[in-house]
Amino acid sequence: MRSIWNGAISFGLVSIPIKLVNATESHAISFRQIHTEDNGRIRYRKVCELEEREVGQAEIGKAYEDADGTIIPITDEDLSHLPIPTARTIEIVAFVPGDRIDPLQMGSAYYLAAGGAPAAKPYALLREALKRSDKVAVAKFALRGRERLGMLRVVGEAIVMHGLLWPDEVRTPEGVAPDTDVTIRDKELDLADALMDTLGEVDLDDLHDEYREALEEVIAAKAAGEAPPEAPAPAAGGQVLDLMAALENSVRAAREQRGAPAPGGEAEVRPLSRGRTAPKETGGKKSTSTTRKTAAAKKTAPARKSTSKATAKATSGTKKTATAKTTTPKSATAKSGTAKSGTSGDPARSTAATKKATAAKAPTAKATTAKKTPSRKRSA
Repeated sequence: MRSIWNGAISFGLVSIPIKLVNATESHAISFRQIHTEDNGRIRYRKVCELEEREVGQAEIGKAYEDADGTIIPITDEDLSHLPIPTARTIEIVAFVPGDRIDPLQMGSAYYLAAGGAPAAKPYALLREALKRSDKVAVAKFALRGRERLGMLRVVGEAIVMHGLLWPDEVRTPEGVAPDTDVTIRDKELDLADALMDTLGEVDLDDLHDEYREALEEVIAAKAAGEAPPEAPAPAAGGQVLDLMAALENSVRAAREQRGAPAPGGEAEVRPLSRGRTAPKETGGKKSTSTTRKTAAAKKTAPARKSTSKATAKATSGTKKTATAKTTTPKSATAKSGTAKSGTSGDPARSTAATKKATAAKAPTAKATTAKKTPSRKRSA
């Protein structure tokens, strides 16, 4: 990799010769401006406005334009004699924890390559010191005509420097956040947490620039004289009227996309009506209560059936008992009559006694049947 700057790291009294190498590269597809009638290139020519002629790169220098329009030329020699120690040096000024650096300040990244064999040991010393301290180095350096702020950290076995914006170059977020009072319910936060857990983490190596890939397909198709691929139909969108429903649907869609099962089984998600202030119970809870009701109904039905059967049996048994009792007096009466006839020898008196006994027992059987009938109705 080609170095863009040569200098040294100033680490106390230690000086480490280094070369600055770009740590990032752009894969963006660039376009040329053309004349649409004949595809001729459109170029920007550098023309001197005093002589009205095009000039070459060797004739172009730097200058500062004052507020009144005065031009003050600045040469490379003037810049090389700037009265600052960071002209050719990355001067480390402090070591701080990494979380002290605001990500908003981070800019371009550069690898710091050791500048030759003599730089190997001090380079490794700084690298291992950064590893063991678990800190980053804050440094100042000059690059491309201005002094900059940087952060040094270890990546693998190399030292990386991130260019940082000066604190006064970062704007404060005034007027950015909504100024209206908003109430966030715990249920909404729970669903947001569930969505975050479902989406989970991602390996950054798996992410890629889909726009650039689609653009390459269009260029390839045009080069082959084919029709460019058509864009897919945009997803149907609409105004979000119910935040809870949107969160629930997002959680369900994320789980389906990742093939993750819903906790506690298959969850049923229902959109909420606008007038509700509390979310509906989930499908799992509702199915549980339904199961309980069904089980209770099943248990009640056999109980009723068994009660009816028991009542029928009791009534049948009562009838049988009443019949038996009615029959028994008859036999007893017959025996009594026989005994009496044997004693008195009067058949007429025996017959009269039998009729009286039968008449006396008949109301008892009816009363027993009448008492059992209301019990049967209550059980049913």
